[in-house]
Amino acid sequence: MASEVVKKKSLRVALIASEHTVREYSASLKLLLVGLADESVPTVLICPPGCDSESMFTGSAEVISHPALDLPLSEHLNIRLLAQRLAKFEPTVLHCLCEGKASLARQLARRMDLPYVLTVNSVQGRLEQFSVSPRRCKRIIVPAKTIADNMAKTHQGFAERIEQINIGTFVAETCGCFTHPGRIATIVTAHPFDDANDFENLFGVLRHLLIDGYEFMVVVAGDGRAERHLWKLLTALSLLQVVTMVPRLKPWRSVLAAGDIFIRPQPRLAFDPSLLEAMSVGAAVAGCKGGVDDLIVEDRMAVVFDPKDELSMLRCLQKLLGKREFARQIARNAQEYLRENHAAGNMISATIQAYHNAQG
Repeated sequence: MASEVVKKKSLRVALIASEHTVREYSASLKLLLVGLADESVPTVLICPPGCDSESMFTGSAEVISHPALDLPLSEHLNIRLLAQRLAKFEPTVLHCLCEGKASLARQLARRMDLPYVLTVNSVQGRLEQFSVSPRRCKRIIVPAKTIADNMAKTHQGFAERIEQINIGTFVAETCGCFTHPGRIATIVTAHPFDDANDFENLFGVLRHLLIDGYEFMVVVAGDGRAERHLWKLLTALSLLQVVTMVPRLKPWRSVLAAGDIFIRPQPRLAFDPSLLEAMSVGAAVAGCKGGVDDLIVEDRMAVVFDPKDELSMLRCLQKLLGKREFARQIARNAQEYLRENHAAGNMISATIQAYHNAQG
């Protein structure tokens, strides 16, 4: 027991995050930082310049911007400068929070002679493999079984190092789905505005629902190059009165809590934190299978449609809007599942144990 206490006291963690991770996984990152602070684990966070660390991070973690120099051909110099600054912190383990920074983590671990832990949040094709050090990468953390299975196939030599640690969240005590019987139904969806085709069936379904006499309002959150085309599509379908497009607002959880229904209109190749948070506040989920779909369990935790079939999506939304007690039941089922499998405390304790295991 005494040696275990000494071991915990010696833990010093350097987290490596991409801009995407800071933006999309801010809730779980905040939980991890708070948990490390609660356990008195000295922590430093490495992230790109311009990340909104001031508003979302708590605890005593130091924030280091990387790269320090925005100049051509300065990659090696930036890594050397980062290593020099990190040396003053004296980390005992690195944790790369996404596969997008896997190369940086490998180079930094080699330069500083440190073990590291790598988190992989998405499924990969064989042509999308990233660099992993067979010597220094001690653990590969994944948030879903679909990602674990995919990693075991694409990185066969690392199968024994893969560990599933579910992303943690705080589940609301009450179910937010159709809590107020007289209130108009609110639908929320979050998806990148990169391809207008991803929304065509959804907008067509909303048009059909309006014609059929359903009353609702819709919040579509995201950003991307297709935004102007989406506004034109909403105008052509006469949906501007009921559909509002917004960027990802803060605090995002409060936006999700205002919705009765959450729609994932297309499969996602990465774990979807918006889906997790929507379930945690008690929204009924309509989604599609494919990609990372572990949380989409048909008629237990979600209603499931074919994203290419407008009629399939229409039937699912009619089911949720027309059978409100059914919608509330699947929302409550999802909340109960999250309480059992996605507790924030379990995520933090399992991650800290992974750091100890990586240190050896």
